[in-house]
Amino acid sequence: MKSLFDKISYDCSKNVTKSYSTSFSAAVKMLAPAIRQDIYNIYGFVRFADEIVDTFHDYDKEALFEMFQKDLESALDKKISLNPILNSFQHTVHKYSIPNTMIDSFMKSMKLDLQKTEYKSFEEYNEYIYGSADVVGLMCLKVFVNGDVQQFTELEHSAMRLGSAFQKVNFLRDLKADYEDLNRTYFPNTDLSRLDEHSKDAIIKEIEADFEAGYQGILKLPLEAKFGVYTAYVYYKKLLSKLKKTPSMEIKNTRIRVPDYQKFGLLAKCYVNYRLNLL
Repeated sequence: MKSLFDKISYDCSKNVTKSYSTSFSAAVKMLAPAIRQDIYNIYGFVRFADEIVDTFHDYDKEALFEMFQKDLESALDKKISLNPILNSFQHTVHKYSIPNTMIDSFMKSMKLDLQKTEYKSFEEYNEYIYGSADVVGLMCLKVFVNGDVQQFTELEHSAMRLGSAFQKVNFLRDLKADYEDLNRTYFPNTDLSRLDEHSKDAIIKEIEADFEAGYQGILKLPLEAKFGVYTAYVYYKKLLSKLKKTPSMEIKNTRIRVPDYQKFGLLAKCYVNYRLNLL
């Protein structure tokens, strides 16, 4: 039965989310049950595309990515795919009328990771972030507002800024792996081999401005989405705080993380703030 296959597909997207990101998975659990699965479906799709370009070093990444893109196009066209991740993703795309332009922008940025290793201008940098992060925030926003065009338009800018903040924190946290393992540098006009405190502070100020703009949008989100998005926001803010306190030389040589016990404390704090209507 098709319904059974769809359930298996949805379970696959959920398992991908739980396996690859315990932090994001915890945030998704704070969303209303009615929209959780669609966020799992989006995450599963973007995670698989990202895995192709970032981790499958022993395989022909370009061939795998081209095959994935063709399967994606077929899934969106035929509204079914034997790839469970793409089958669940196409369901969400059609359910919420997620435009192909968002998906195309995401795939364009992922494809850049196959060849491009340096972003020398802010124009290139911003275009990459728009495709790799901002549009993912917009896809999720489509789910959060459930087709309300006016609300989507009102929150669009904030969703993009929040997506940018999350991505830039990831860039800073993964500096060592990106630079040493993948030979990539995303921040323009920054020599990561000699990252100093001045350069680090400039990057953090940029991220803090994105977070502030993103937070204003969180306050206006529907109740079904507000707690979950706020939870992700608080987690990434904590991660940024740890990066801010970490010397630039140490950031280059280790991966900063938030311990599990601190994650549980942050979750409890988020819940209290939410229940006391402090958002």
